[in-house]
Amino acid sequence: MSEIVQDYIEDYLRGLIPADRPQIEEFRKRAIDDAIPIIHKEVQKHIELLIAAQKIRTILEVGTAVGFSASIFAQAMGPQGQVDTIERNLNLVVQADENITGLGLNHQINLMVGDAQEKLAELDKKYDMIFLDGAKGHYIHLLDDCLRCLKPGGLLISDNVLFKGMIATNELVIRRKITIVKRMRVYLETISNHPQLMTSILPLGDGLAISWKKDMETN
Repeated sequence: MSEIVQDYIEDYLRGLIPADRPQIEEFRKRAIDDAIPIIHKEVQKHIELLIAAQKIRTILEVGTAVGFSASIFAQAMGPQGQVDTIERNLNLVVQADENITGLGLNHQINLMVGDAQEKLAELDKKYDMIFLDGAKGHYIHLLDDCLRCLKPGGLLISDNVLFKGMIATNELVIRRKITIVKRMRVYLETISNHPQLMTSILPLGDGLAISWKKDMETN
């Protein structure tokens, strides 16, 4: 459970979500059994809705892990969609490649190996959506390059931004997590007040921030 919403509410909401196809359900179960963090079901459904409503066709993901969310995004976009995803952990890269290939999505998903800050700085592509799901303490360091790579009218979606409630109250902060908490608070304040963005922060999963990049030429 996320620890930011009552368990009975999460259980009820997740119970309303139809099951994914068997391969995805098995993928989710395997990741959970292996203690690999993946997007919560209600977060997945919300992002799938946004992909459909915004007709998103290109996505950059920071933090591939075992390839679960990249696979979900690729399926949501359909065969015309493309996901570029960045992961630095070589063990996770191997697992992600196997999982993505097993689902027949390797033609849609481009797995990039390396440090997110370095890879982002090198990119000269523009995306309809960018999904941040890597090290939470580094979101603030990635923001400028994310905005550079995001199309006007595009979505910047940041996952796990409430960090088990620690971001909202000092009473829950674990001492060894203080630096991450401080950086995430700065990040949320920045995207909430950024002149290029309109941002909504939702208590979905472990906290989901959705930022829409304004078209500055018409605003």
